[in-house]
Amino acid sequence: MTSKGVAGQGAAANSGAMTEAPRSYPARPILAASIALFRDGRVLLGERARAPGQGLFSLPGGVVELGENLEAAVRREVHEETGLEIEIASFVRHHEVIARDEAGIVQRHFVVAVFVGRSEQGEPRLSEETLSFRWADAVTLDGLPLTDGLADIVAAARRML
Repeated sequence: MTSKGVAGQGAAANSGAMTEAPRSYPARPILAASIALFRDGRVLLGERARAPGQGLFSLPGGVVELGENLEAAVRREVHEETGLEIEIASFVRHHEVIARDEAGIVQRHFVVAVFVGRSEQGEPRLSEETLSFRWADAVTLDGLPLTDGLADIVAAARRML
């Protein structure tokens, strides 16, 4: 996942060299995009290699870059993370991830645009962000440990295909 810009500052601050916006204790919510990719009744899940959520399974996706539309962002992120080409069928819904620290201060705040689609060819390749991939049963999700809300997201996406 990549992110450019300086959190909490306007376009004038971003006119020179771009720097990565902080993901912990951000000045505002961070926009991301992900996709439930289906093939033969199974959905692609990746095991996260890094915190937060290390060891949990989630959908491929990541942060939207400045000037990038949501569909382009999800295509880029999937290609970077898996090497797969995808067909986007539809927008499913948004999902919010808000985590607070012990003092109640917002530590992370992501707004994720979730899509549904297909990837009919090839197998995903590992990246620095993913420990493993699995084409999981779209109903049971193979009983894997999942990121919060993922089972509901996959169920909603499955109904749209």
